[in-house]
Amino acid sequence: MATFSRRTLLRTSAAGLVIAPGLAACSSNDGPGLVRERPILTHGVAVGDPRSDGALIWARSDRPAKLIVETAATESFNDAKRFEGPMLTPASDGTGRIRVNGLPAGQQVHYRVTLEGEGGAVSEAVTGVFRTVPTANSDIKLLWSGDTAGQGFGINPDLGGMKIFSAMAARDPHLFLHSGDCIYADNALKESVTLPDGRIWRNTVTEAKSAVAQTLDQFRGNYAYNLSDENYRRFNASVAQLVQWDDHETVNNWFPGGTVADGKGYTERSMDTLAARSWQAFHEWMPLEPKEAMDGRLFRKVSYGPLLDVFVLDMRTYKDANNANTAPDGRILGQAQTQWLIDGLRESRATWKIVANDLPLGLIVKDGETAFEGVANADPGAPSGRESEIAEVLSAIKANKVTGVVWLTADVHYTAAHRYSPERAAFKDFDEFWEFVSGPLNAGAFGPNNLDGTFGPEAVFVHAPPAQNTSPLDAAYQHFGELTIDGRSRELTVNLCDATGNVLFTQRLNPAN
Repeated sequence: MATFSRRTLLRTSAAGLVIAPGLAACSSNDGPGLVRERPILTHGVAVGDPRSDGALIWARSDRPAKLIVETAATESFNDAKRFEGPMLTPASDGTGRIRVNGLPAGQQVHYRVTLEGEGGAVSEAVTGVFRTVPTANSDIKLLWSGDTAGQGFGINPDLGGMKIFSAMAARDPHLFLHSGDCIYADNALKESVTLPDGRIWRNTVTEAKSAVAQTLDQFRGNYAYNLSDENYRRFNASVAQLVQWDDHETVNNWFPGGTVADGKGYTERSMDTLAARSWQAFHEWMPLEPKEAMDGRLFRKVSYGPLLDVFVLDMRTYKDANNANTAPDGRILGQAQTQWLIDGLRESRATWKIVANDLPLGLIVKDGETAFEGVANADPGAPSGRESEIAEVLSAIKANKVTGVVWLTADVHYTAAHRYSPERAAFKDFDEFWEFVSGPLNAGAFGPNNLDGTFGPEAVFVHAPPAQNTSPLDAAYQHFGELTIDGRSRELTVNLCDATGNVLFTQRLNPAN
C-alpha cells in the first residue's frame, strides 16, 4: 500500500490537490503495454439544495472524466438508478455537479459516485447518503455554523483534523446550513503557531495556503485544502448542504468597489477583481447551482416540506461601502433581494421560516475605527444605513402577519441567542423574534460583541472565550447550532453546542397555530 510522507503532502499542486493513497492505474484493452490511468475522485463528494425528488451531487476529478451517479434505497445498490453527468474538465478545475431526480420523497437515499475516463477507465467509487425533502409533516434536524480554518488555524494533524465535523455528523442531520466564511482566502497558514500560553498549534500546509489568495488557482486551492480533511469529507458525504458566502471567501470585510488596504500582502488590491475570482472558485467547489438562485448567483429559497422554508441570503454582494453605514438609507440586501425576501416570507405556507443571514442583525461589527462591517452601526436610535432595509423587512413581516420567522447566523466566532423585542427598541414596527448565532467551525474564537439597540435585542445567552483569538485547541469555544422541528407537535427547538456536541443552551418555540 502506498504511503505519503509529510513532505510529499506539502508538495501538492497550486490547487491544493491531495490524492488518496492506494488508487492505482488500471490496464485497458487497447493493446499490449498500453496502460490507461483511472481517474480519481480527489476530494470526496457533496450534496446540496435537496428537493422532494432528489438533490445536487458534487464531485471533482483529477483529469477529464464523465461524472456518474447511482442512487438506491439501500447500500447494496440493488436496482440502482443511474445518472450521467457532465464531463469534468480543467475549465472548472475538474469540478462538476448533477441534479439527480425522480426519487421518492422523504426518504434516505444512498448514492455512489464514479468517474468514466479515457478509454472507459473507471474510478474507484465514493459513496454517501442524503435525505430527500418530505411532503408531509416529519421530524427535521438542521445544523448550522460557519467560519472554517481561519486566523492561522488550519488542519492540525495532532488533533486528527477538524473534528467538529465528525461531532456534527454524529448527530445525523437532515440539512447543514454553511453560514459563510467557508474558507479564509485572506489567511495564510504556517506550519506551526505558538499560542500565548506556550502551546504549539501545528498545521498541514499546502502551496495555495502559504499566501493570501489572489489568483483563481489560489482561491480554488483554499477549498481543496479544507476538503483534504477527512472529517470534513465524511460529513459532506452524509448530509445535504445549503451554502452561502461572506467576506473571507474573498478578503476580510470586502464590499463592492472596495480596495484592500496597504500592508496586507496583496498585489491585486481591487476587491471587485478578487471577488470575481473568488466567486468562480466558490461555485466550482461548492454543491450549489447558480442557475437555481434568484439572481443567478446565490440568494434562494429551499423548501423542506410543509414545516420548513429556508431563505438563504447574500448580504455581501449588494451591500454599500462599510464607511457609508450611517447615511439615512443604506444597502445590505439591495432592493431586489429585499423585495424577494418580503414576498417570499408573505407567500410561505411553511410553519417555520428560517432566514439564513450571514451577517448578524444587531451585533456591532466594526471595520476599523469609524466604519461598520455588518447591519448595526452603533447608533441605538431610529434605523439608518443598512438597518433601513432590515426595518423594511421586519415591518412587512408584521403587516403581513407572517409567523414562525427565525434568523440563523454565524460570522462573529462565538455562540449566542438574541431575542429582539419592540418593547426595548427604538424602532417599534415589528413583532418579537429570535436570532441564533453559532461558530466558528475551526478558527480563532472571539467575542462577545456589543449590541445595537435599534431593534431591541437582548442577549439571552452568550458563550464566548475569555481571550480573543482563542485557538481550536479549546474545543469548548468552537460551536455549531442544531435546530429541530417535531413532526407531530411542530415545536421548534434550538440547541447551541460546542465542538464535542455538548449542548450549552436550549430554546423551545411553539408554532403560532
